[in-house]
Amino acid sequence: MKYRVIVEQDEDKVFVAECPALPGCISQGKTRQEALKNIKDAIKGYIESLKKHNEPVPPSIYEDMVEI
Repeated sequence: MKYRVIVEQDEDKVFVAECPALPGCISQGKTRQEALKNIKDAIKGYIESLKKHNEPVPPSIYEDMVEI
């Protein structure tokens, strides 16, 4: 599954990652790579919790890129 993730650096130089399709699914890291690894774990846990509680899981996204 693929989900869009937004990573931004905050005023304390910490990288904050969030998944807009999963409300409240936010993580962070000292580096961009660490934040991405942590949000991946957070997304997995979020989806496992949705399934455990018989809640609908938002669909995976499909994106294409074009170069001009």
